[in-house]
Amino acid sequence: MTDLLLGAVLLGNLCVRVTAQVPVMLAPPTQVRFDSVDYKNIVNWTPPTNRSSLQFYVQWKIYGEPQWLDVDGCQGIKKPQCDLSVVTSDPREWYYARVHASSLPSSKSAWALSPRFSPRWDTKISSPVLRLNLTEQGIVVRVKPPRQMVRKMHSILHYEIYLLHPSGQEEAFRLNCCSNKLTLKKLTHKDKYCLQAQTLIPLQAKSSARSPVKCVTTL
Repeated sequence: MTDLLLGAVLLGNLCVRVTAQVPVMLAPPTQVRFDSVDYKNIVNWTPPTNRSSLQFYVQWKIYGEPQWLDVDGCQGIKKPQCDLSVVTSDPREWYYARVHASSLPSSKSAWALSPRFSPRWDTKISSPVLRLNLTEQGIVVRVKPPRQMVRKMHSILHYEIYLLHPSGQEEAFRLNCCSNKLTLKKLTHKDKYCLQAQTLIPLQAKSSARSPVKCVTTL
């Protein structure tokens, strides 16, 4: 009887040890998605818990390719985001990203997959930067994209300049991306005019939001 009891105790301890070695599966991250502005392609996700011990591992691949690749600088990271601009820079390709969470010593989650992403079609174009100078001839308008990558990606790029007159009438002017400036003439002296600019990409029928309003009073 003593031998039987001793065997049961030893077997129970063995079961405890085996059970303790089984890794605990974490819930995977959620809402994995590309957020892209001006071809800066950031993958964001929502952590499965708010535990500060969580680490994240990010991989990427081209649509149609079987192999997943690690993203340099995004292995064992704490922040729930990763910049994939370098590895997803070809606008002709479609991409995926995936993320899993890990908590030391052995807990980890399954991979969570992003929707398919195209830099060309899915990036958002931010508002252009509008610069104004006053001269005796009128208002000199200069516009440039906030990030030069937009010009690099598109050979045909236009800006729409909106001029709001003191009467409330709005007038629009088209400016090519490579033009240095646009001079608005025949304006009433000592009157307040307000302007906005918008980036247009005609080959993709894509446009940015309008820039913040800038107002000046003519000389």
